[in-house]
Amino acid sequence: MTLSPAVRYLLRFIAIAYIGILVIVPVGLILWRTLEPGIGDFVGSITTPAAISALQLSLLVVAIVVPLNVLFGVPTALVLARNKFRGKSALQAIIDLPFAVSPVVVGVALILLWGSAGLFGFVENDFGLKIIFSFPGIVLASIFVTVPFVIREVEPVLHELGTDQEEASATLGAQWWQTFWRITLPSIRWGLTYGIVLTIARTLGSSAPSSWCRPICPGSRRP
Repeated sequence: MTLSPAVRYLLRFIAIAYIGILVIVPVGLILWRTLEPGIGDFVGSITTPAAISALQLSLLVVAIVVPLNVLFGVPTALVLARNKFRGKSALQAIIDLPFAVSPVVVGVALILLWGSAGLFGFVENDFGLKIIFSFPGIVLASIFVTVPFVIREVEPVLHELGTDQEEASATLGAQWWQTFWRITLPSIRWGLTYGIVLTIARTLGSSAPSSWCRPICPGSRRP
């Protein structure tokens, strides 16, 4: 279908206006309000002990969550893309669950599971390993909300790639790890990179699950 120049310009204007109103204007307003008191005040606010501690905690969570998601996500994507089995649809639905579940619900569920009176409360009561109201709880919440990203970015790439190159490699006598390292991994690198970027963004931007790890349910208490 060929559009007239007027229609093309109108569509461009609508797209730019839409992005500007929903993205550029709010972000610009945030930056303006942030820097309005001056660069010195801004630098001072992000170099306080509390800000530095929060940044260090966020980076540490990212450093743990991203490798775990890659180690879990890539094999899962391979299984889903290369195999047909019973329960595949259910597994697909479970993987997409974090997209549908509110982060607040995730936080409450973690408390009900890992609180001292929760289903796995024996971990804290018997072994003294505190999950809720501590660093492991933040990591668990972050892993839950970021699980789908690597899988959902890598799986379509694997479908598009097909199995011809991998089968040829196996025919020539390559081991499975050689095929993965030299053929599969280079082919999915951009999908994997995008999944990692989304995982980092989601981990840094999602505070609701960890913020709900506070004494609001039976069996939970402050550290």
